[in-house]
Amino acid sequence: MAAARVSVPVLSSGAVDSEDYSAYSSMSDEQLLQLAIERSLAEANLTPRDNQPFQSHSLQLEKCSCVQRIQNIPPPANPPANPLANPPHQLSCSTINRDSHNHYFSKEKDQVVAWTRRNGFLQVTVESAKNLDPFLSAIWKGDAKALKDIVLLKSRNLTEANKEGWIPLHESAYYGHVECLKILLRAEPQTINSRTVKNQTPLLLAVGRKHVPCVQYLLERGADPNLANNQWETPLHNACERGIEELVALLIRFGATTTTKSCIQGGTPLHEAVRHKNVQICKMLLQAGAKLTARNIYGIDPLFTAAQCGAAEVLNLLIMKGADVNTQANDGASALFEASKNGHSEVVEILLSRKADVNKSNKAGLLPVHVAAKNGHDRIVAMLTPRTSRAKIKQCGISPLHLAAEHNRDDVIETLIDAGFNVNATLSEDWSKMYEDHRSTALYFAVANSNIEAATMLLETGANPNLDIFNPLLVAVRKSCMEMVTLLVKHGANVNAILPTHPTSFPAALIFCTKYLAMFKYLMDNGCDALSCFKCDYGSNPHPPIKTRQTGREGIYYFLDEYSNGTVQFCEMISSPSISCWAGPIIDVLLDYVGHVKLCSRLTEHLDSYSEWAHIKEKSMSPCSLMHLCRLKIHQRLGINRLRRINSLPLPGRLIKFLKHERESFADLKNFI
Repeated sequence: MAAARVSVPVLSSGAVDSEDYSAYSSMSDEQLLQLAIERSLAEANLTPRDNQPFQSHSLQLEKCSCVQRIQNIPPPANPPANPLANPPHQLSCSTINRDSHNHYFSKEKDQVVAWTRRNGFLQVTVESAKNLDPFLSAIWKGDAKALKDIVLLKSRNLTEANKEGWIPLHESAYYGHVECLKILLRAEPQTINSRTVKNQTPLLLAVGRKHVPCVQYLLERGADPNLANNQWETPLHNACERGIEELVALLIRFGATTTTKSCIQGGTPLHEAVRHKNVQICKMLLQAGAKLTARNIYGIDPLFTAAQCGAAEVLNLLIMKGADVNTQANDGASALFEASKNGHSEVVEILLSRKADVNKSNKAGLLPVHVAAKNGHDRIVAMLTPRTSRAKIKQCGISPLHLAAEHNRDDVIETLIDAGFNVNATLSEDWSKMYEDHRSTALYFAVANSNIEAATMLLETGANPNLDIFNPLLVAVRKSCMEMVTLLVKHGANVNAILPTHPTSFPAALIFCTKYLAMFKYLMDNGCDALSCFKCDYGSNPHPPIKTRQTGREGIYYFLDEYSNGTVQFCEMISSPSISCWAGPIIDVLLDYVGHVKLCSRLTEHLDSYSEWAHIKEKSMSPCSLMHLCRLKIHQRLGINRLRRINSLPLPGRLIKFLKHERESFADLKNFI
């Protein structure tokens, strides 16, 4: 009978629903892979009896995420919507050989499925178990009797390696066939420490597969427990990684070294045991001479690892054995810093009880409280703040409030405010220049994130909205966030702030709300300088032509950049092509907040460009009513601060409405007067 081979591409199968996944959650990666292959072949009707050459489409494996994880092959960038629509692969008949050491036998034991990996494809071969090479069948199935007969006949070379450097002894150790190991070692005892292409020994393979009887037999026969693979990983590394206490005990008893480091990250077996939170293995390793001070390539020792992964019980053991609670990695981060970063509150509590230094910063100048605030670990922040030096925080140049506000950690902001942190603390110059806008306050971060709740907490606690180089109000206006603008103005934000990088002769906030007349009017109601918008150096004389960019990019900043060497006037700003169509309504609003003004020639040109705006031009030329001038005078006498609190002033309701430009009340106001 012929064997059938099919190329199965590794494709992403998408999300697996929870009900489907739960049925397979207890299966290992290899079991899932075998099941996937078996189902795919069944769907394609591939059986050992297919003895004719045939073609098959590429098949998508179920549970392909598992296949990708085993093979470490990334999914294609644009997988086909229908895998069965791919062009067919030509299949060839072949015989399963030892190069396909990944395999399984079907439930009926009448066929074997083997697979190899080539260029992102699983080369799957199905063959009748009866047709399998007897030597290979005996090794894979663990048929000690059949293997013994073959060895006695001396018909096979027991030291012949496949393309990966595996000899039969490696395969028997890998599959856990201890009786086959005994037969092979009696025949070829010198092969006990044979290496594969990846420098794997039979002992290392047996440990990796958790085959305790095979490990014990190999050690008793003299296998070297300290031979490492290409990554410098010894059997003890693998045993600690897999958490098999019996294997660790065996290896230590037969002389495994506890201080060997792997070449990937330089970790010792103790690092692995700590990372997997196995207290018993840690005890065995320490008793066998493992070093508490051993560090990997990042300068991380076992105690730091325990803090990093939240292994509280292991941490207590290491401290009891004398580990340094103030240990630091190469980047200056302490164990307390790492535990605070990862939210391990129990570990933080243990370290604090052992007098760990809360004021030890990393090389970036951050303390544990900074990183806890940044990551939103409110409980840990509450534990750290009473012990953290405020002078040390000031020396760092950045407050935990900045980081909490930047990352929208509202609960942490509340905790820090309750702890008495300064809401007006500013970033140091070094920290501030890391941001393009040179922001400096926690309030600026909250406004930039449009976080109303955080901004409210900060402002109600006394945050000054006018400390930043770029006023937070300008950010809120640019984001068209009316709620934030109202909040900032209510708490004293400067409505007449300017842009340091783009100086203007008028309030910079008006640049960003020319298309949002409700916000434009709100700013005017709260003291924005309308008169400055009508000041022009050219007056009735001709204005220089407007410069335009040829990049096709829009936005007022690009227009203002043209005037970076001088101060931009309102008539120039409003002449930008993206804004000029709004010139009439904007001028109309502004006229309500000024007395007698004379329009410059450019503003007049805008009003003349649309017949619908003729009444606005007429309005600008008509004498102002006494009522209007009185309103302006009252505004002037009240001042900006009292004007913002006008609703709370002891004034008649109709007068308040009049001062707020609510025109529908004019008739009533006349009757009142």
